[in-house]
This record gives sequence, structure tokens and C-alpha cells, in this order.
Amino acid sequence: MGKARRKDDTGGRNLAVNRTARRNYEIEETWEVGLALLGSEVKAAREGRIQLKDAFAKVRNGEVWLHRCHIGPYSHAQENHEPERPRKLLMHAWQIRRLIGKTERAGYTLIPLRVYLKGPWIKLELALARGRERH
Repeated sequence: MGKARRKDDTGGRNLAVNRTARRNYEIEETWEVGLALLGSEVKAAREGRIQLKDAFAKVRNGEVWLHRCHIGPYSHAQENHEPERPRKLLMHAWQIRRLIGKTERAGYTLIPLRVYLKGPWIKLELALARGRERH
């Protein structure tokens, strides 16, 4: 028999957390999305060589792309990847259509909150956020 799970239980462990996101932004909505990664990026991310500090996402040509997410080189790879290349986020078409309408409103942006393992997959928690006023 399988282990009973709560519906909101993501399981797995965090690979990277964007700690400043909740302090600098008001989070409106979150989504669990997949990341399209190369082989050396997956190995490096599992080693914990991933940073979300200045990362953000953009909707471009009906696809969602993650920018400025740094994934360091994998120590045992013969040919490594470019550390800060744009990475495609894997979402359903209806989710992307909803995002297009919401991100066009003034002041809203897409911020990654954390990268984590869910079974054998690497997932990203993406948030629709609005910048907080700094006094």
C-alpha cells in the first residue's frame, strides 16, 4: 500500500530558496512548474549549485522563460552549460494564457520562490507578485 499524502504536500527537498522574494514582493498567486534543463544542469542543481537571487520569468511568444537563474558548472562534466542562460518553464497552455493577462497589469511580475525535487523531477514554484513600496 502506498503512503497517504496530503494534497498540498510537495514532498522532496529544497534545492534553492529565494529568501528575499517574500520580503520585497507581495505574493498574489503561485504555480508549480517544470524546468527544461540540460543533463549537466540537472546534476549541478542536485548538488545544490543553483541560485535564485535575481531571477525572474517573462512570457515571450506564448512560452514562459526563466532569466538570471544561476546554475553553476557540474564538477564531473566534460562539457558544461552556460550558467545564466534563459531556461524554458513547462506549463499548460491555459496557465500561460492566464499569466499573459495578469503580467500585463501595471506593477506585476513573475518571481521564482524555490526550486525543489518532487520525485525524480526538478520543479520550480513560480509566483505572480507585485513590488512592495519601500519607505
